[in-house]
Amino acid sequence: MTEFFGQLAERASLIDINIILFLGIILFGGAIGGRLFQRIKIPQVVGYIIIGVILGQSGFKFIGMGMIEKLEPVSTIALSLIGFSIGGELKISVLKKRGKQFAYILIFEALTAFIVVSALVFGVVYLITGNLNTAIALGLVLGSISSATAPAATTDVLWENRTKGPLTSTVLGIVAMDDAVALLLFAFSVSIAGTLIGGSGAEVPAISERLIALGWEIGGAVAAGALIAFILSKLIKGFINEERILAFSIGAIMLISGLSVALGIDMILAAMSMGFFMANFAPRKSRETFALVQKFSPPIYVLFFVLVGAKLNIWNITSFVAIIAAVFLVGRTVGKLIGARTGAALSKAPKTVFKYLPFCLLSQAGVAIGLSIVAGQAFPGEFGTLIVTVVTATTFVVQIIGPISVKFAVDKAGETGLNITEGDLVKQSTAADIMYKNIPLIPENTPVSRILTIFSENEALCFPVVNLDGSLAGIISIDDLKNTFMAAELSDFLLAHDIMKQPPAFCRVTEPAEDARRMLQKSGAEYLPVYSSGEGAQFAGLIDERGIQLFFSRKLAELSRKVDDLG
Repeated sequence: MTEFFGQLAERASLIDINIILFLGIILFGGAIGGRLFQRIKIPQVVGYIIIGVILGQSGFKFIGMGMIEKLEPVSTIALSLIGFSIGGELKISVLKKRGKQFAYILIFEALTAFIVVSALVFGVVYLITGNLNTAIALGLVLGSISSATAPAATTDVLWENRTKGPLTSTVLGIVAMDDAVALLLFAFSVSIAGTLIGGSGAEVPAISERLIALGWEIGGAVAAGALIAFILSKLIKGFINEERILAFSIGAIMLISGLSVALGIDMILAAMSMGFFMANFAPRKSRETFALVQKFSPPIYVLFFVLVGAKLNIWNITSFVAIIAAVFLVGRTVGKLIGARTGAALSKAPKTVFKYLPFCLLSQAGVAIGLSIVAGQAFPGEFGTLIVTVVTATTFVVQIIGPISVKFAVDKAGETGLNITEGDLVKQSTAADIMYKNIPLIPENTPVSRILTIFSENEALCFPVVNLDGSLAGIISIDDLKNTFMAAELSDFLLAHDIMKQPPAFCRVTEPAEDARRMLQKSGAEYLPVYSSGEGAQFAGLIDERGIQLFFSRKLAELSRKVDDLG
């Protein structure tokens, strides 16, 4: 079966148009996998990766390496989109408030993982091989790679669960910046490893050269991101058309991706820098830009994570590789946990950050694999191959466990579902949520004087009038009541039945809030009666525009208070 799919993929790859077929299969299959895992309360990104594993190198080989290479631009664009979105979350106000906290945690979680993994790998390799130089070199290189944290899978879970609060802010800040720390540690480690293992590392640049290159990678990325952000903000400043804003925004993200590759600068950092400058120096226009880009991104993310899974080959693992991979995995997990909690304690971070941040730093992917490939090129032979294989094997494990851990952490921290807009609330609500409930029923023989009292004692601007059998007879609004005073001499003789009006439309309690609101606006009425569902439907409540706005304002204020209470 595996050979059949492999041959099919090889034949299909010869026909250029079939790349569309592959894209369709990957996107459709990934979306199904994500939805299935989401239904069993596991982050959808795990489903994407599992589908990739099944279709890729560890499974049926339907997605061959040739096709993965052809689709590499998808991964590039996805990482840039992720970097841009993360940058948009890093507000200057947040950095001022939590800057010290970010710095402490960043330094400790990265350095502790580096030290623990380096020490454990050194000890195990030296015990097995007896070669001191190789043990030190391998420990240093794998230790530096262990400090990196993948932003993609982590942020996907945060956005999927609409999280907001101190833990979310800290996670976004850490995963955005620890690439720079990982690159610095890697430059240091590779230079020392090249000196220790002699011939295989002869072509490794000196540490001074690596530091100069690192300065260019980081500094050039920040400068390029700032420049493209400035140009984009000026271009879209006067635009109203959403399609045009989206076209320019995606074009700018692709431009920064291409520039990063051409100039040899860090692509994720460049895109993040662009998002940061857009969000902080053009805040009014950037809100619309980020919202549009987020709507565009999901299919790209599905393709990206399926391809991540497809690349992983879990069968090329010997017992020695398995031991080193296990040591790397345990050491990295322990190092991240100790480092994150130490940094959180020293910076006096909120309790939820101290308790749950380590669960959000387990994922590794793009940067770690990229650094392992660089190491493989710098150290040809068994040493380089071992690094690539260990990082690939552990990436498979943490890409499955990592998103689940993030979901667990944000749920426990109470930050799930706090980052939502009024539009999100409308989509999540039904007529039962936005209607006035328990409204006093006005019998049809009630005099105007009593009706006035009812209006004064309640916040609603319209009330139901019922027959003697309790069924709805009509509605009285504040305007209807005002009209009775036009004929002051008759007002003492008027009853509810005389001034009520028949509602032009109605809806059920199960009606989506968006549809109920549309029905209210389309009918041109001030109110919309709501009935219970099923046979023998009974009057349940009333909807009006003021009540809808009041409901959403209260909900948003409640969510804001919850975020503030979290610290």
